[in-house]
Amino acid sequence: MSGEDVSGRDPDGAGAVEGPHGAQYGPGGQDGHGRGGGPGGRGGGGRTPEPVGEGPDFTAEQVARGRALRRQVLPLSLASAAASLALPLALGLTSGGARLVGAFGTGWAPRVVGAAVTLVVLGEAVGLPFAARGRVVRVRYGLVTQGWGGWAVDRVRGLAVSLPLALGALFAVYALAGVTGRWWVWAALGAAALAVLLSFLAPLVLEPLFNRFTPMEPGPLRTDLLALAARDGVAVRDVLVADASRRTTALNAYVSGLGRTRRIVVHDTLLATADPREVELVVAHELGHVVHHDVARGTLLGALGAAAGVCVLAAVVTWEPLLHAAGVRHFADPRSAWLLAAAAAVGGALAGPLTAVLSRRIERRADQHALDTTGDPATFIAMQRRLTVANVADPAPPRVAHALLGSHPTAAERIAAARAWAAAG
Repeated sequence: MSGEDVSGRDPDGAGAVEGPHGAQYGPGGQDGHGRGGGPGGRGGGGRTPEPVGEGPDFTAEQVARGRALRRQVLPLSLASAAASLALPLALGLTSGGARLVGAFGTGWAPRVVGAAVTLVVLGEAVGLPFAARGRVVRVRYGLVTQGWGGWAVDRVRGLAVSLPLALGALFAVYALAGVTGRWWVWAALGAAALAVLLSFLAPLVLEPLFNRFTPMEPGPLRTDLLALAARDGVAVRDVLVADASRRTTALNAYVSGLGRTRRIVVHDTLLATADPREVELVVAHELGHVVHHDVARGTLLGALGAAAGVCVLAAVVTWEPLLHAAGVRHFADPRSAWLLAAAAAVGGALAGPLTAVLSRRIERRADQHALDTTGDPATFIAMQRRLTVANVADPAPPRVAHALLGSHPTAAERIAAARAWAAAG
């Protein structure tokens, strides 16, 4: 229940279409919603929905502020994406990438290391100026609480995660390519397995690198959140509080993990801002993702997509004209890594808009679940307003930009959906 961040999960990244933070949950442009009364709603035996007014949802000043932020960060986000695409194309479709990797040595292993290092480090370097500028803008709007030192440490931690993953993947791919012409079959299976593995390990290994998590104190809110999960038939390991306030003022919550690693995570910024009913509604939205198997399906689709992507990439990077352009004779040469990166970058850019469409559909369904579960459209709307303002979001961004980049419905769309839900009785 959050807004959408087209620059990735970094709250200080290059820029968001509708707001300044990473998107993890759902009912609101970047927000959450309230929950009123018991978990009832339609079909749930809950209370009758409160009347929902049709007055203006945001003041002119609030709208202007959100749009002003968007106008500053959206160009940065687009420029960052363009630079991240141009870099692999420039090095992968010329001999530049091969020469760069070859500078690490003549042996197979040094070249694989060189490929991983150049891909990760240069990829970070090309996006760093846009991320830094985006952070400056967000500081100006009061959305960032972290100092430059902490921000730099986070970037280094990101490299520390990305580099071993890239190194392992490239070692596996080029080792397979050197011994069998059907390397892509095994690489596809490995990519699918890695996607599933990361879904399990991310909550336990990766997330703690960037946030500190503490169990929510025993009390009515924790009890109610666990009860919500139980009513939905969702087993959760724990309810945790993330120390998001040391980085940002943005509000967020999410459910992460699969099976025994699943847990509810609430940002301390949300706890400090929203009342318990509102936090419950945010979590109800997140549980909707689990009830509809969005996490499991996402993991499965991610695995299938990774496998299919490897197969497509194999067809592209073994095409002789492209190999010739890249300055290598065959793909098994690790100097072809930048050609591989170029093909992957193009594929990712083409898949982005489709991914956004699917994401918005999933988020609308989770919103519906939250409304059905809580039966409280009034608080849903109130939280949409609160979080849109808190996150300096544009409640109704330009349609084209939102259609191509938006991972969530806009705040205006979600508020309208809640009113329609209430009107339907």
